[in-house]
Amino acid sequence: MKCINRLLSLFLITCVTISFVGCKSSADSVTSYNVYDSSFVYGITHNGSNSDVGLFATDLCVINSDDLGTSAIDSQVAGAGGAFNTTEKNVVYAQNIHGQMYPASTTKILTAYIACTYGNLDDYYTISANAVDQASDSSVIDLKEGDVISLRDLLYGLMLRSGNDAAVAIAEGISGDVETFATLMNSTAKSLGATNSNFVTPNGLHDENHYTTVYDMYLILNAALENEDFYNIFTASDYTANYTSGGESKTVEWSTTNQYTTGKVTVPAGFTILGGKTGTTGAAGYCLVLLSENQDGDRIISIVFNADCRSNLYLLMNEILSNYCL
Repeated sequence: MKCINRLLSLFLITCVTISFVGCKSSADSVTSYNVYDSSFVYGITHNGSNSDVGLFATDLCVINSDDLGTSAIDSQVAGAGGAFNTTEKNVVYAQNIHGQMYPASTTKILTAYIACTYGNLDDYYTISANAVDQASDSSVIDLKEGDVISLRDLLYGLMLRSGNDAAVAIAEGISGDVETFATLMNSTAKSLGATNSNFVTPNGLHDENHYTTVYDMYLILNAALENEDFYNIFTASDYTANYTSGGESKTVEWSTTNQYTTGKVTVPAGFTILGGKTGTTGAAGYCLVLLSENQDGDRIISIVFNADCRSNLYLLMNEILSNYCL
C-alpha cells in the first residue's frame, strides 16, 4: 500500500506541474495586456466589429476635491467657486468645488435647458393662477392668470429677468406640474453626471432640499451650451416679447441682470463676456454662473456661489478670471 501511495503522489505532482507549465505562456500572461485597450480587443466582449466605448469624461474638465488657487485671491468672500477652460478641458480654479450649495436662480439654467430639449419654443402656454402666485418681493416678469405667451418668450423672461413666474409656467407647460418637472430636473442632472445635486423647484427659491455644487453646475451648463436655442437665450443681453394679456396684445422689453453685460462692472482685460446667470437669496447669498472667452479664444465657464455681497461677487469673479483664465 505504501508503494502504491508513493506512486500515486508522484503521478499527481507530475500532473500539477505539467498543468502550471502549460498555462504559463507569454501570450497569456496578465502582464501582456495593455491596460488602455478595451476588452473587445482581447475578445472578452463582443459588442460589434467596431466596438469602441468612449469614456464618460473624455470631453470634460475633471478634478478631485482639492482646492486650487484659493490662497492667491480673496476667496474668503464666497462659499464656493470654480473656473473651467472648456477649450483646453482643464480646471484652472477650484474652491469647495464639490460642496453642496444653494444655487438660487442659477437653477434656471437647468430649467431652460430642459425646456429647450423637450419643448417646442413656438408653442403657446396659458398662464395658471399657480404660476403668478409669487411673493411680493419675488423676481417676476409680471405675468397674469390667463395670459397666453410662447415658450420662447417665457425662456427669455426666465433668463434675462429671472422670472420666477416664468419658471413655474415653463414647468407646468413641459411636465404638467412643478413636482413632475422637478423629477425631470433630477433625472436630467444625473444623466449629465451631476450626482451631488437635488432640485425641488424650477426657479431656485429656497428649499433646504434644493442644492447643487459648483462642479455639477459646470456639468449642466457645459451640456446646455450644446443646444443652439439655449445658447442663443443664454448669451442674449435684451429681448422684446409679444404676448396676449387680458385679451389684448402686450409688448415688453427685457434686459439681462448680468452686471458685466449692463456695464455696471468692468470686464477684466483680455476677456469677452458671452453670457451669464445671476442668483440671489438670503440662504444662497450672491451667485453668478458666467460664460466668457479669453484673449486666446478659449471658452471659460466660471462660477461663484454664496458671495457675501454683490460687489464681492464680481470682485472675486474678476480675480478668478484675471489670475487663472487668461
